[in-house]
Amino acid sequence: MVKACGAKILMSWWNSDSDESSLGEQYDESDIRIRPNPKANKPRTKTRPDHADAVQGMVTGVDRGRYTVLINEISVTCSRARELSKNAIVVGDIVNVVGDVTGSPGSLARIVRVEPRKTVLRRSADDTDEVERVIVANADQLLIVIAAANPEPRVRLVDRYLVAAFDAGITPLLVVTKCDTHDPSEFLSNFSGLNIPIFRSGTDQVPIEDLQKALAGHTTVAVGHSGVGKSTLVNVLVPDAKRATGHVNEVTGRGRHTSSSSICFKLDTPFGIGWIIDTPGVRSFGLGHVNTANVLGAFPDLQEIAQNCPRGCSHSADSPDCDLDSVLRDGTNPAQIGRLDSFRRLVISMS
Repeated sequence: MVKACGAKILMSWWNSDSDESSLGEQYDESDIRIRPNPKANKPRTKTRPDHADAVQGMVTGVDRGRYTVLINEISVTCSRARELSKNAIVVGDIVNVVGDVTGSPGSLARIVRVEPRKTVLRRSADDTDEVERVIVANADQLLIVIAAANPEPRVRLVDRYLVAAFDAGITPLLVVTKCDTHDPSEFLSNFSGLNIPIFRSGTDQVPIEDLQKALAGHTTVAVGHSGVGKSTLVNVLVPDAKRATGHVNEVTGRGRHTSSSSICFKLDTPFGIGWIIDTPGVRSFGLGHVNTANVLGAFPDLQEIAQNCPRGCSHSADSPDCDLDSVLRDGTNPAQIGRLDSFRRLVISMS
């Protein structure tokens, strides 16, 4: 009975002309609610802003998705634009930044472009892994830091650093620390065939002036085994760096990782301005991404001799008919023999 009465009242209201006209005055097509695009309020476009107002700076530090960029002597904290999410941004990169570049506490700018890199230092997880990891960008010198003892120096690790440097087109330099505890001459004889500047350092005998001359005007990345004194050396060259330093385990002979990320410091010397990049210590340095032919290019005299080698020659000591063996047969040029030994050792380290 109640339902019937309700239906009659509803029909009466619907058929009423006055009510119908009143309904039309209250509602029209504009009252229809349209569900918005769940991803954006307007269609997406592939056109990106040109960011003509962007300012340029250098990445000096990377930490958990935040980048420290030096802009006009001011350190600015930055995130990166969404379109750069698939691009690695590393210390040494020259980038373009928009937003708040005052460097004020709590401010955050945004990296919108990465300039083309002049050089790239990279390594892989191991020699069989061709996936490379970019360590730093735009460095022109590689400062290889090893200890004369504690931990014991490893020829093969230095060889790997040299391969990476030659492949990247970066000039290598060698620093031997703790020379006051052990004479490194025998170890250094392994590299006598290479024209690499060598610096000997001790606890109270750091060749600061010589290093300053070598590093001024350059962007240098320091690499080395954990515990060799790399961060200690950086602290001597840049007193304000305050890099954490550690010690070597007396049982295992291994150093403890104290630097967890790469960071770039301005090097102000009497001979000019330079930049030095301290990197975390490593115990291995994969070369799966390196082409052996690039290593031979670092030995111009050997490369000229190797032009007459058979096609596909590996230039190793057991390679048949390798023309580089003529250097050994001749035996009149000790320096060239040393370079051949160094080159073949580098090739072996990659195999």
